[in-house]
Amino acid sequence: MSVRQLPDRVINRIAAGEVVERPASVVKELVENALDAGAGRIDITTAGGGKNLIRIVDDGAGMTRDDLGLAIERHCTSKLDDEDLLAISTLGFRGEALPSIGAIARLTITTRHASEPHGWQIRVEGGVRSDITPAPLDRGTRIEVQDLFFSTPARLKFLKTERAEAAAITEVVRRLALSRPEVRFSLGGSDRSSLEFPARRGDNALIERIGDVVDAEFAANAIAIDAGREGVGLVGFIGLPTFHRAAATHQYLTVNGRPVRDKLIMGAIRGAFYDVMPRDRHPVLALDIRLDPHEVDVNVHPAKADVRFRDGGLIRGLIVGAIKQALAAAGHRAATTGGINTVAALRPHSGQPLHGGGPFGAGYRAAPPMGFDWRTAPDRPPDRPIAPGQSVDGTPPPAWTPSTLAIDAVGLRPAVRIDAAAGVGFAEAVQTALADVLAPATDTRADSGFDEAATLHPLGAARAQVHGLYIVAQTRDGLVIVDQHAAHERIVYERLKAQLAANGVKTQLLLIPEIVDLPEDDVGRLIERAAEFAEAGLVFDAFGPGAIAVRETPAMLGRIDVRGLMRDLADDLAEWDRANRVRDRLERVAATMACHGSIRANRKLRPEEMNALLREMEATPNSGQCNHGRPTWVELKLSDIERLFGRR
Repeated sequence: MSVRQLPDRVINRIAAGEVVERPASVVKELVENALDAGAGRIDITTAGGGKNLIRIVDDGAGMTRDDLGLAIERHCTSKLDDEDLLAISTLGFRGEALPSIGAIARLTITTRHASEPHGWQIRVEGGVRSDITPAPLDRGTRIEVQDLFFSTPARLKFLKTERAEAAAITEVVRRLALSRPEVRFSLGGSDRSSLEFPARRGDNALIERIGDVVDAEFAANAIAIDAGREGVGLVGFIGLPTFHRAAATHQYLTVNGRPVRDKLIMGAIRGAFYDVMPRDRHPVLALDIRLDPHEVDVNVHPAKADVRFRDGGLIRGLIVGAIKQALAAAGHRAATTGGINTVAALRPHSGQPLHGGGPFGAGYRAAPPMGFDWRTAPDRPPDRPIAPGQSVDGTPPPAWTPSTLAIDAVGLRPAVRIDAAAGVGFAEAVQTALADVLAPATDTRADSGFDEAATLHPLGAARAQVHGLYIVAQTRDGLVIVDQHAAHERIVYERLKAQLAANGVKTQLLLIPEIVDLPEDDVGRLIERAAEFAEAGLVFDAFGPGAIAVRETPAMLGRIDVRGLMRDLADDLAEWDRANRVRDRLERVAATMACHGSIRANRKLRPEEMNALLREMEATPNSGQCNHGRPTWVELKLSDIERLFGRR
């Protein structure tokens, strides 16, 4: 078969297959062009999940007539000043997006440059371009993409539902909006609810935009990151370990302002949070890595979501170190949403899930069944008894009546039954029940040695120990409930980690070195990081081109499967470029030791012991959560308690 030159139309369709995977890809390319043009406002409209219509209007610099004619030609770009493909300071630079989109859709571009007396318009349908004609437009650019993939109908079969494609577009806009807080974004159309991100400026621009995009509660649960090393900067915010989500979709990562989904960065984040968060949960964060463009290759993939760093170890070390240091500095802080979930748990017959869940799993909103609202219930029951099948006001009766109610206060004691017919109001009855729960019958109380001044401490002054499990402390504006075992477990664990760091890892010399056969590439990766492994107590060297000789292992691990460990380490380096598995195992052993060496359940504590534990929590890094990632304490502000009793 002879070699032949492909027609331009086929070449454009092949390029479109690389650049335009789905409607969200079109939105990404066009919005990036608008941002590179200096737009301060970008309006996006879609229909049919982007398959029928994508319209993007911006107030950027626009294009002249001559530039418009070149913009739809392949490999024409305004984003490169010279031929240095590593000096990339813009979001788009390949010059393939517009011709690729025009090859598979009906593309209309209307634009006006400040130097032009009016706007200009051009149309491209299936790769066939029209003449450039005058068109009315104030300033900037308006691009419409209709009937996406009409010239390649086979591609339509691979698209998802309209709802799924619309959601993908929303996610693209969210990530781009987070990378440019100073730009106003709006997203609307017949296939979605309208979404708007106002322009944010000033010192708090990023955290305000994160609140717009991620979660309104993020600001109260965020830790600022501002670190640097060898010319690389890391800025942004991370959520507290107890403010987490079930998926990693709330992790917004950028490199020099470019949204990315890089496995090296994600692996570093996972390593930084691994011992402060449950294994099946993910942190919420927004981070930007800033470095010389020559130190990162953004030309790895047409979609530009992947990048390659010249020094991946430097990037990984900066991320892990900065996050761990920030988490340690946060000390005992825990998510503010803990109080909301606690109130919901305390309220009777709670059953409605909280919107978006809570940081400790699915929370519940107070929603008494069958429409009964205890906040508006009469303080006194009717004089006559409520017979089965009847109601107070003659309306259809609920499945239950407020004549009796079972309250279980944080599981502190078996449910106390309250008889609402006793002639007291509902709130007073609940208060009586809670007072009974905390009665000194069998529980240790701290009232006798109560120090009012200690309430000024973040975790307050101990008031009581309940069921040998929880410490109840009074703060200046509320109360705190502490899980004594979980809190002490974290304290002991941090002490063990500090000892490991200070004294090093003791090793055990193998009488006969263990020879582990591995692929040559894996051996090379392991030998490159041998010094890091030696610091963690694992000493080995090369034994020919395809084997490793392991000579020492960490004594703390005891007898281990050396061959399995080395294979796991090689896999980690190949996939995540991380060498932390040995230290992870060491710290896992330390966590187990801490669990067995901490205060056990049902151990009675004296007031001074309780207060000492509270003070030590305040001084211990990461004490807001135990070694398994569960919260060690929750706080109820007075406002939370007032909501509990229906006063708010």
